[in-house]
Amino acid sequence: MRTLKTIALPGSHKAAHAGDATSEINRDEAIEVTVRIRRKKSIESKLQAGERISHSNYEKEFGASQKDADKVEAFAHEHHLSTVETSLARRSVILRGSVADMESAFGVKLAGATDSADKAIRVREGDIYIPEALKDVVEGVFGLDNRPVARPMYRISQRDGQIVAHAAAPGAFTPNQLANIYGFPAAFNGKGQCIAIIELGGGYRTKDINAYFKGLGIKAPAMKAISVDKGKNSPTNAKSADGEVMLDIEVAGAVAPGAKIVVYFCPNTDKGFLDAITKAIHDTANKPSVVSISWGAAEINWTQQSLNNFNEAFKAAALLGVTICVAAGDSGSNDNVNDGNVHVDFPASSPYVLACGGTSLKVNGSGQVSSETVWHDADDSATGGGVSEFFALPDYQVSANVPVSLNKNFKGRGVPDVAADADPNTGYKVLVDGQQMVIGGTSAVAPLMAGLIARVNQQKAKTAGFINPALYANPSLCRDITVGDNKTTTAHTGYTAGPGWDACSGLGVLSAF
Repeated sequence: MRTLKTIALPGSHKAAHAGDATSEINRDEAIEVTVRIRRKKSIESKLQAGERISHSNYEKEFGASQKDADKVEAFAHEHHLSTVETSLARRSVILRGSVADMESAFGVKLAGATDSADKAIRVREGDIYIPEALKDVVEGVFGLDNRPVARPMYRISQRDGQIVAHAAAPGAFTPNQLANIYGFPAAFNGKGQCIAIIELGGGYRTKDINAYFKGLGIKAPAMKAISVDKGKNSPTNAKSADGEVMLDIEVAGAVAPGAKIVVYFCPNTDKGFLDAITKAIHDTANKPSVVSISWGAAEINWTQQSLNNFNEAFKAAALLGVTICVAAGDSGSNDNVNDGNVHVDFPASSPYVLACGGTSLKVNGSGQVSSETVWHDADDSATGGGVSEFFALPDYQVSANVPVSLNKNFKGRGVPDVAADADPNTGYKVLVDGQQMVIGGTSAVAPLMAGLIARVNQQKAKTAGFINPALYANPSLCRDITVGDNKTTTAHTGYTAGPGWDACSGLGVLSAF
């Protein structure tokens, strides 16, 4: 095998694992990585012009070139790696090989470790190295390190340590009740649309889905589960990630029961998460018009290659007319990072997604909104929101009075864009593994907005796509939330709601578009 001059892959630097890492790893074990390669040409001009493109034309114009894919495969084969899949539209080449061969190919040292759940994982530290000849071709390499990257953004309503049942939660709502309270387009149910839901764990049982919708008097939506990177629909118990999966399905399905729901199950890794997103966006069989994502983590926890490649995937969605709805976080202004600073959650901080914050909602006896404030119960039960320290302020937010980051003088993307009920005390009545529960969190707002977008798409007979520019140009589309904050004691600071956009509730509650 010839020796190639290598360079560090920009943005690939990975921090050391927080726990103990050992050298006890089976170097004969076969693993898979996803290599992301460049587009044939830039899409920036079309994005700026707000243009749309079909899936087939996207691959022809803005997918990866076969020539670049061949270069990556040739390099891989020199290191005894085999090609599992090549997708020019997704700009992804998935490679398989032993741990030892992966280490040799990418100049890394992998070690064994355990995550917070005592599950065995692989970890790396430092940069990934690629041949200098591929420096302009390869944009990211994912899967060498498989530590968990995200957490679900939901909060179960509990009283004295016990899960609150529907009957004991008079202030809670069914998702279809919320759709009526918020004034979603009433004559539409999302018929003809497909809602994609990304899940990094957990699962659903069809009997629970059928029982839940029967209880609502609504026909259960058409459902499909898709495995990505060997991720599976694996339900266990009500206090697992099943709560996230069922919340997402039941909220989206109750708001838009006429829509088809496709759930993409993937491992909780950077590779799994990215592969599921690109799979959904470029799914020409199911053709989702909206994607709901209720998983994330503080920007500081991601590599730059992850931030860049996820964001580039969302740019593709914008060009394809696919709306991406993302939960903004559930741990207030510190976003579950106890370092004394404020943090914003990703992927909600991508400029190409609709970031969804949380409120606390109360209605009167007539079902009319009597008050709605920023959701903030405690440091670990409050809406996320803040200012990105990686993504610059997008053009559509120039007039929104987004402050500079509280940590450093950076004019970044403001989060969230919109908000809706997320307080577990005024949360969503759902059924998880046969158990009645009330769940809140911005996890519920992402599928709520996805259901709204599906209704609007049906109403207008076209996809809404990337709505942020139009939304900020017409802020009256939202009902402003002006009371509350997401300040946490650990961060010692945070953000306060007020007239207009704020880093707690965005522009407010969106009910139509």
